[in-house]
Amino acid sequence: MANRFYELTVAGCKRSLPILNVTDKLAIAGFIMLGDQELTLACAKALAKKIPPETDVILTAETKGIPLAADLARELGMARYIVARKSVKAYMENAIWVEDISITTKGVQKLCLDGIDVDRLKGKNVLLLDDVISTGGSMKALTELTEKAGGKVIGQACVLAEGDASSRDDIIFLEPLPLFDAQA
Repeated sequence: MANRFYELTVAGCKRSLPILNVTDKLAIAGFIMLGDQELTLACAKALAKKIPPETDVILTAETKGIPLAADLARELGMARYIVARKSVKAYMENAIWVEDISITTKGVQKLCLDGIDVDRLKGKNVLLLDDVISTGGSMKALTELTEKAGGKVIGQACVLAEGDASSRDDIIFLEPLPLFDAQA
């Protein structure tokens, strides 16, 4: 149970985030949008104002980016968005995949696309979307997946840029999120 918290205001919404150890030296503020409809919609509306107008398709990774992608696609008048799954499903044909290492995921995970979604990305301007960008591992994997599918990444967007990511000028984000020292 967290005994310390980080107070965050993003897109007009105030949230108290638990600070949790992820290693013996590093702690992060746990930002969970899943289930928080007010926050997700407010962030999608704020991000929609910053998205490159030439965006054809939004691509996110399963799971935490899905509600944000749905609301952002709706805000931008898009009928569809694409989700990179964490495993190849039995119904997928001609799937492609890449490996991903994320700060919040233990070990290596796969990100994959069904052949139908590969066709939807081919030749398109793709916006990569996630809730938080930290080390950039997930964005690197989504970029590789987009390129394998024949799409062109035209932007990387998130709600929060964590740690050093907040000093990057190649991502679109709403607020910075600090990293913390782990506590026993």
